Amino acid sequence: MGLEVVQAIVCTRWGPPNNKSLYQDGDVIFGGLFNLYYIPSAVEQSFTKLPHYEPCTGFDLEPLKYTYAMVFAVEEINRNSTLLPGVKLGYSILDTCGLYPWALQVALSLVGGDTHSCNLSASTPRSALYEQPGETTGGQPVPLLIAASASTTGIMMSRILGPLSVPVISYLASCPCLSDRTKFPNFFRTIPSDIYQARAMARLAIRFNWTWMGAVIENSDYGQLAIQVFQEEIQGKGVCVAFIETVRRETIMNDARRAALTIQASTARVTDRQFLASEAWSTSDDLLQDLAISKVANGVLGVAIRSSTIPGFENYLKSLHPIHRPGDEFLRDLWRKEFGCSPEVKQSHAAPLSSYFSSPLKTRFDHPSNVSNSYPAKVSLQKSSLPPCKGTESLEGVQHPFTDTSQLRVAYNVYLAVYAAAHALHSLLSCTNTDSPPGSTCSPAKHIKPIELLQHLNKVNVTTPQGEMFYFQGADIPAKYDLVNWQNTDEGPLKLVLIGRVDGFDLHLNESAIQWSTGSNQVPVSVCSESCPPGTRKANRKGEPLCCFDCIPCAEGEISNKTGSLHCERCPAEFWSNVEQTVCIPRQLDFLSFNETLGITLTAAAVSGAVVTTAVSVVFIYYRQTPMVRANNSELSFLLLLSLKLCFLCSLVFIGRPSVWSCRFQQAAFGISFVLCVSCLLVKTLVVLAVFRSARPGAGALMKWFGPGQQRGSVGLFTSIQVIICAIWLSLSPPVPQPDLGFQGSKVTLECAMHSVVGFSLVLGYIGLLACTCLLLAFLARKLPDNFNEAKLITFSMLIFCAVWVAFVPAYVSSPGKYVVAVEIFAILASSYGLLLCIFIPKCFIILLRPEKNTKKHLMAR
Repeated sequence: MGLEVVQAIVCTRWGPPNNKSLYQDGDVIFGGLFNLYYIPSAVEQSFTKLPHYEPCTGFDLEPLKYTYAMVFAVEEINRNSTLLPGVKLGYSILDTCGLYPWALQVALSLVGGDTHSCNLSASTPRSALYEQPGETTGGQPVPLLIAASASTTGIMMSRILGPLSVPVISYLASCPCLSDRTKFPNFFRTIPSDIYQARAMARLAIRFNWTWMGAVIENSDYGQLAIQVFQEEIQGKGVCVAFIETVRRETIMNDARRAALTIQASTARVTDRQFLASEAWSTSDDLLQDLAISKVANGVLGVAIRSSTIPGFENYLKSLHPIHRPGDEFLRDLWRKEFGCSPEVKQSHAAPLSSYFSSPLKTRFDHPSNVSNSYPAKVSLQKSSLPPCKGTESLEGVQHPFTDTSQLRVAYNVYLAVYAAAHALHSLLSCTNTDSPPGSTCSPAKHIKPIELLQHLNKVNVTTPQGEMFYFQGADIPAKYDLVNWQNTDEGPLKLVLIGRVDGFDLHLNESAIQWSTGSNQVPVSVCSESCPPGTRKANRKGEPLCCFDCIPCAEGEISNKTGSLHCERCPAEFWSNVEQTVCIPRQLDFLSFNETLGITLTAAAVSGAVVTTAVSVVFIYYRQTPMVRANNSELSFLLLLSLKLCFLCSLVFIGRPSVWSCRFQQAAFGISFVLCVSCLLVKTLVVLAVFRSARPGAGALMKWFGPGQQRGSVGLFTSIQVIICAIWLSLSPPVPQPDLGFQGSKVTLECAMHSVVGFSLVLGYIGLLACTCLLLAFLARKLPDNFNEAKLITFSMLIFCAVWVAFVPAYVSSPGKYVVAVEIFAILASSYGLLLCIFIPKCFIILLRPEKNTKKHLMAR
């Protein structure tokens, strides 16, 4: 008879370092890990043997509330007839002391089923631990953990438990890195990713126009990633970060002092110091109750984990008592801390309280090699130093932070995590579920595989008893936050007031409920440079952030009609900017009028010229029989005086608002009057030359071509040519009144636009041709023998005439607006005065003041 040898594998579990736990048996056990104690022991590890731990101290009541939120949710689900009917949920809750090795150890102890050793054959499948839990020597393994109060813990647990496909639902790990399903496929959380928190803070800064902000962050991935997302969100929104100060836990005092000095030295133009808090400290009770903090931090605006109510949870917490839960070591620690007494029951009094030890709550002890042997002695010493409780101590009727459920935040996340796990389990156990992942089967409650629960968690759609629905988007749930405000109270400490919510990308804020740090209702100002008012534009300072700028006034003809404009906009051609450069207004029509100084001056000069011409005409008429008047054809002299008067008067047509007919008449009057004037002078000059030429032998017949009739005919011929030019020009392309939009200014000149430059050039060219011809002939006749040679006078007058009109051309082209008309009027008056003074004033001088020279004998003398 042969013997069959079976190879066995004997292993020892790496158990949790703490013996305190909260346990309730059930068909399916959910694991829970919380940081109930926060002061770890200062024990150095040699790393050559199993770690040696001392128990943690410093009992924290807030995580204790999270613990009972999980217990409450499990008990509530067990009472629910529709969710997991016929299935009893249990829980196994352990403390992690806020240490990563502890968290990893207790997580493995829960997943491993809380067995101190195992004796499995080599052929035992890896999944047998979950398929046949009854074969183990301890409690059954948990298929899911509600754990990870920190992102680092969540990363460690997800990576270690990932190959086992054990789901981890975190209630406080908010690192965006955990959203990566390729790295953390078994991780879920009921708190939003920090990306949404940083975005919410950025949107608050943008909404309140805080363009110059400083950041004080923790020198960790949490802080660095938060400021990175914040800067990405404010990019291009006009918000700048003036400074970034980092603080470390190890050097918190020095770092905080340095950050405070940086804040004080900030160059921001602010009304006060306004803090914008992250959820890491926006709801901290320790800060809110600190009177010293209240003096400098009132008005804090913060983003907080969303709060909600859990019906019945407050009464549940108040009803907790060690008598009802004798196996609850955490509750006994609460009694010791808050009531200063020991709830331990002495042996002599144990009989009437037998139920104290018969509770389903059990204390689970781990392998003694992992726990310090001195712990029982220390606990006994601590208990003996406290008096025994009287039994009347109770949480009922007292105001205590532990029983305050007005703003449940992390506790509600734990509550949601339990319901998410329960709904996934319900989906897994429901054989009628059509949405089950391919390959999954309806498993009995005692044979739940973590991988099956993981698959159903990915598709879970949770409805809480309060009617709230949520689902997982990968690892995350839809982002929801509270917006809170620290406000003063009459008692001294600050109070936390809900002022709004963040729902995804939407910001719902009640600004009227905010109490600002300034004490006023006005939003505090924090800018590097004051916003540029309308009428100016931003000009960035070289080498400084975009939020630091100078305000440059808009140029004339440009406007900016809103605060903080980057550019000034040019007004349309028919408009111009007002004095403040804020709005475009219609440009005022401008023209040379009779009411302005320049118009009055030119009008006076024209009228004076006409009056003087009239006076000369009266003198010549009165002395028309004298030799001085009769010399060189008196008819031409009177015609010349008439044309000069017309030249003076035609300049008046150029003054006033241009119209269609005034534009046409002024050019025609100007051209014809001057041609008439110059024609008279030309004929006079020809007559002088003819007279002296006829005195030569054989030239007597020359004078028959320069008789009075021929002289009048010549003047008429020269003038008619100009009339024809003007008629053709004005009929084909006459000048029309038109605003000159090319000139920049608040006024637009209404002028007679020359649509045909050729026509105007022909008019001026013909006048110039006659004037040059007259000047040349008069110059040739200037030295003819005579006491009164009129050719000399004509020469001087033509020189002045030509000089004026040669200078007119560049002045006319370069003059702006209405001054173009003024230049033309000045040229008309100057040339007219030149002709009048040079030709007729010497004659009037002789006629009126030197009558003895007004004789034929004197004039003919050589």
